Amino acid sequence: MKRFRSAVCALLLLTFLLAACGGGSSDTSGSQASSATKPAATNISLQVFAAASLTESFNDIAKQYQAGHPNVSIKYNFNGSQLLEQQIANGAPADVFASADQTNMKKASSAGVVESSQIFAQNRLVVIVPTGNKNVTSLKDLAKSGVKIDIGAAAVPAGKYSQQVFDKMGASPQYGTSYEANVKKNIVSQEENVKAVVQKVQLGEVDAGFVYRTDVTSAVSSKVTVIDIPDTFNVIAQYPIAVTKSAPHHSEAQDFVNYVLSSNGQAVLQKYHFIAAPNK
Repeated sequence: MKRFRSAVCALLLLTFLLAACGGGSSDTSGSQASSATKPAATNISLQVFAAASLTESFNDIAKQYQAGHPNVSIKYNFNGSQLLEQQIANGAPADVFASADQTNMKKASSAGVVESSQIFAQNRLVVIVPTGNKNVTSLKDLAKSGVKIDIGAAAVPAGKYSQQVFDKMGASPQYGTSYEANVKKNIVSQEENVKAVVQKVQLGEVDAGFVYRTDVTSAVSSKVTVIDIPDTFNVIAQYPIAVTKSAPHHSEAQDFVNYVLSSNGQAVLQKYHFIAAPNK
């Protein structure tokens, strides 16, 4: 009888252990199945290298874009296009490059660091002077002795365009070569990006600066007066954009570029006084 009871107890204990093991296995597989059907959302940080003159408009575009893409955060690097191109060519982790000129985009293409580009906006130059400044009230005054002018450096798109404006004015009977020479003598500083020119004019450190029309934002307009440059002498700047070949988030980068080129993106750019891209 004792042996029978021992056998029964052993059988019951074995049954209990088997049931316990089976239940544990079932719970684990259920947990794995549950986690497999609920993948964690991936948050992506998109690195966009953009010309300094795009600061206000691209910040606005980021707000609208992220509203429809909550898992994507836009991280901007705003600077002179020539500096951005050098950074990307040297291996900086950029997803998108938006330049203020074709020259630096072509350099990036020749270096093999960007895919094909598209023109997404256009811009034009203006002259700004500190509000209340009496030294410069017209383009003619830029050639007066003692006037201090600030422009972008030669490698900066806005600086290059400014030099082209001087050349056009110098070749015209309305201004002439002496005017061009005197204006160039009055250049006291050349900046690495156009925002630095705006800042110096706002602070009254110079009498005039050559910047883009888009740089005269609502925050700036109360501190400066704008002098327009006639189209005859002006330069229409073309802004290309491209996905980089080493983009960590290629699909999202292309989607951002498509948004900039879309009607919604173009509407934001035009709100900030950019000229519509060709065929847009």
